[in-house]
Amino acid sequence: MAKYTGPDCRLCRREGCKLFLKGDKCFSEKCVVVKRPTPPGIHGMSRRKPSAYNLQLREKQKAKRIYGLTEKQFRSYYDKAETMRGATGETMLCLLERRLDNVVYRMGIGISRAQSRQIVNHGHITVNGKKVNIPSYLVKAGDVIEIKENKRDKSFFADLKAAKVNNRFKWLEFNPEELKGTVLALPSREDIDMTIAERMIVELYSK
Repeated sequence: MAKYTGPDCRLCRREGCKLFLKGDKCFSEKCVVVKRPTPPGIHGMSRRKPSAYNLQLREKQKAKRIYGLTEKQFRSYYDKAETMRGATGETMLCLLERRLDNVVYRMGIGISRAQSRQIVNHGHITVNGKKVNIPSYLVKAGDVIEIKENKRDKSFFADLKAAKVNNRFKWLEFNPEELKGTVLALPSREDIDMTIAERMIVELYSK
C-alpha cells in the first residue's frame, strides 16, 4: 500500500471523527469535521446501512490512520500482539502507543504524530543518551527521552521551555525546562484516550 499524500482532513471526514492529524487545528472551529461532518465524495450523504464487515474495516482504518501507518506496518503489530500474552486487541494498541514518534507526540514535543515522526527522523531525539532516529522504536519503562543537546537552541524547541507542563498521561512525564521526559510505566488500555473498538479489528483479521 502506497503512502497517503492527500489532505489529512479528508481522512477524518471519511472515518466520521477527529483523528487529530493537524495539531491545534483539530481543536479549533476550523476543524473540517465540525464544518463538514459528512464523508467525502458524491455519495457522502448516502444513508445506506453499513455491513458488519464495513464497520470492522472502518475501525481498522481509523486506528491505522491515527498512528500514521501503512497496512503492512499495522498488520505486523497485530501479528506481534497475537503471539503475546493478554487480549490481542489491547496488546496491539499498547504496542502502538509505545512507538517513539507517538511518545514524542504524547509528551507534547510535537503537535501531531506526523510532526513528531519528522522530529525523530531528523535525529533530534535521544533515548537514554543515544540518538534514535527510528519512529517505530518501542520504548520501555524507565527510558529517558530528551531533545538532543546540540538541537536545543532551535527556536522550535526553545518555545517548549516556556510551555506549561501538560502531563496528561500517567505513564509519561515531561519537563519542558529540561526538555527531558521519562517513560514511567508501560501504557495500558485505560491510558489510551481514543475511541477505538479493537475487538472489531481482531474480528476482521481473524477471518
